[in-house]
Amino acid sequence: MQALLRLRASIDNIDAALVHILAERFRATKQVGHLKANHDLPASDPEREKQQVARLRALAEDAHLDPEFAEKWFNFVVAEVIRHHVDAGAEENERS
Repeated sequence: MQALLRLRASIDNIDAALVHILAERFRATKQVGHLKANHDLPASDPEREKQQVARLRALAEDAHLDPEFAEKWFNFVVAEVIRHHVDAGAEENERS
């Protein structure tokens, strides 16, 4: 039972770290969204996303993580980022 509790505590710590890392990532991508809006760039960058998928799949393989899972996770995050970028563009348009 002690081993289970110890492992669960470790999992809880990892989950907390992931939430903080994602929050930091979204703070950065929100700034990217504003920069894109200020320079009339599209919210989505398919070439960058393609490069990132390849990079993350390779990282996942090296880490013994399912590359399909890594790609699904990335696509989920990117969908949210694009939504933020669209919102940032709308905010910039309102200010103009």
